[in-house]
Order: sequence, then C-alpha cells, then structure tokens
Amino acid sequence: MGFLDQIIHLLNFLAPALAVGLVVALSARWFMPNRQPALGFIAQAAINFIAGSLALLLGLWLFGRDGKMVSYAALLVLVATSQWVGGRGWR
Repeated sequence: MGFLDQIIHLLNFLAPALAVGLVVALSARWFMPNRQPALGFIAQAAINFIAGSLALLLGLWLFGRDGKMVSYAALLVLVATSQWVGGRGWR
C-alpha cells in the first residue's frame, strides 16, 4: 500500500469523528440558543473532533478492527460529553 493510500485510509477512518463533531457543534447553537457558550464554534468543533478520534482509536485498539458499533456509540457519547462540557456558559 502506497503513501497516498495510507493517507486516504486515515482520512476515511477519521471522517465520522469530523462529521459528528461539526454537526454537534453546529446543532448546539440551535438547541441551546439562549446560552452563551464558553468556547467559540471552531474550538468546540476541534475539541469534539479530538474526542471522537480518541474514541475511534480506542475502539480500534480494543477490538483490533474498525467499524464496531461500540466504537461508534463511544464516539457519540464522548462527543456529546465534550460538547456539554465545552458549551457551558460562564453564568
């Protein structure tokens, strides 16, 4: 497998974390419009992406392969938790 193929595989592996992280950060603006977030949109999306990537990497390490539903469930739980923590306002 060449270098370009490895990059494409890595990007495809991390694509769910990026998509979920962006969608959750964007939808938080609509579901909680009256709260002032503690972090900006880019920071929330980046933290969500990192949390989701860690969940997928942990699932790959534990199960030895990608695509397990437990990994995707952990992705959702970690991204939602990071959004909740990062989206709290300073009231």
